[in-house]
Amino acid sequence: MISDTINQEMKKAMLAKDQAQLRGLRAIKAALLLARTEKGSSEDMTEEAELKILQKLIKQRRESADIYKSQNRADLYQVEEEEIAVISQFLPKQLSREEVAVIIDEVIKQSGATSVKDMGKVMGPANQALAGKADGKLIAEIVKEKLA
Repeated sequence: MISDTINQEMKKAMLAKDQAQLRGLRAIKAALLLARTEKGSSEDMTEEAELKILQKLIKQRRESADIYKSQNRADLYQVEEEEIAVISQFLPKQLSREEVAVIIDEVIKQSGATSVKDMGKVMGPANQALAGKADGKLIAEIVKEKLA
């Protein structure tokens, strides 16, 4: 489980006095704890659910980093980039655009989709097949290209 690894890494970061690493790990721990204690969620969280939370954290930080960059706030931009680097350590290796395209071709073939109107038929299975391995925005972009 990712949570166990996070606790071990936090101890290492504290001993090394690595503030950037510690800040990122604390953000992950807080998000996982919040998800576990939410109303209606089960006590045991699957690794897939943890990965989704990490992807959400990265997406939030990327959006913030973009805003800070556009406003010439290099100090805040740097903080977000450091946290993205820390959180990314716990995600599986991201597939390249070409690798994603190959998987999407297979999903399109299996679903029998022929036009952009069939995008919904493809997105569900594609997101499931690529969970944690590719960004949702990239998946949607490639599916749209393939069906156009």
